[in-house]
Amino acid sequence: MELNLTKIRADFPILSRKVNGQDLVYLDNAATSQTPTQVIDVIADYYRSYNANIHRGVHSLSQEATDKFEQARQNIQTHFNIPKSHEVIFTSGTTHSINLVAFGFGTLLDPGDEVIVSALEHHANIVPWQMMCERSGAILRVIPMTDDGTLDMHAYKELLNKKTKLVFVNHVSNALGTINPIEEIIDNAHKVGAAVLVDGAQACGHIKPDLKKLDVDFYTVSAHKLCGPTGIGMLYGKEKWLNKLPPYQGGGEMIDEVTFEKTTYADLPHKFEAGTPNICGGIAFGAALDYMNAVGFEKIGRYEDELLQYTTEKLTQIEGLRIYGDNKHKTAVISFNLDGIHPYDIGTLLDKMGIAVRTGHHCAQPIMDYYKIPGTVRASFAFYNTKDEVDTFFNGVQRAVAMLR
Repeated sequence: MELNLTKIRADFPILSRKVNGQDLVYLDNAATSQTPTQVIDVIADYYRSYNANIHRGVHSLSQEATDKFEQARQNIQTHFNIPKSHEVIFTSGTTHSINLVAFGFGTLLDPGDEVIVSALEHHANIVPWQMMCERSGAILRVIPMTDDGTLDMHAYKELLNKKTKLVFVNHVSNALGTINPIEEIIDNAHKVGAAVLVDGAQACGHIKPDLKKLDVDFYTVSAHKLCGPTGIGMLYGKEKWLNKLPPYQGGGEMIDEVTFEKTTYADLPHKFEAGTPNICGGIAFGAALDYMNAVGFEKIGRYEDELLQYTTEKLTQIEGLRIYGDNKHKTAVISFNLDGIHPYDIGTLLDKMGIAVRTGHHCAQPIMDYYKIPGTVRASFAFYNTKDEVDTFFNGVQRAVAMLR
């Protein structure tokens, strides 16, 4: 059974609005996905019905909010097949999660230790590690990329050695859509005793990873890529690693006992959840996973592959258009440029037609430097997009080219 697009699109109120007098065609899902009514209602219900702080209150509202927040943690555990619920750490998003690990892991490194990053990373999976290396004296190594936007796996294996302590790589490139071979990356890193962090922000709206099967050490997710709200995310970490890392922030909730002489810290997961969390965001994160699982990730994956193929075939008809990251192992993203036209100009004209795409370096400047370009036009898809919208987008690009050449 295929997706019921009419029913699905009715769940997303924003898809029925107009932009610049035109029906909205939203193709910026890699930046943030849209939110269905079912999740919006959960957010509203929290503030209408049981708005209270969690864990510390004995009154009914606090207990209700706590129960729903912890149920969301269990939803996340089940969705990603995480062995233990206390290995799920609520954060503000992927960037927060990565910084948490970079801060803590840096305390475990000695000068001369090596860590490895891929050339396909978002800045959020580059800069925190550079800062970690500056603090610890560790050395940053880079897995090179190839012309088709994939990683040079032979070079990766050559980089691994007994000094390698941590490897960090995205599951899917936000700039190109490349699906990285994380199973192979994890397996090879573990052979030399290195831990692995996978940035799953771009993958998890399209792929349902089994973290237990992957045997990954850390995995990060942002809810707003999964039809959830902004400002909430998840860090998965193996218990053994989370116990080794020091707390990233101090404050309420993450303590066991406080005196002016010494403070002891709470057990997992609260050790890393200082202060009042984004309570309704966490609850809505769980609701968003429920919604997407009801749609079905296998159906989502098949349909988005169809959209990607359809769009690629349309765009390659346009003379002078180059797609970056044009390889077989990718999902839901097309990054392209047109000869002699700046990507910003294409994006601006498309907006006038009601078509939302992203232009620029997509927080992935090393990729743009590799291709010697200032940026790209990026169209990114979700399961609620349609082939009619792709046709509108294709016609819009043609109109923009005609106006700019």
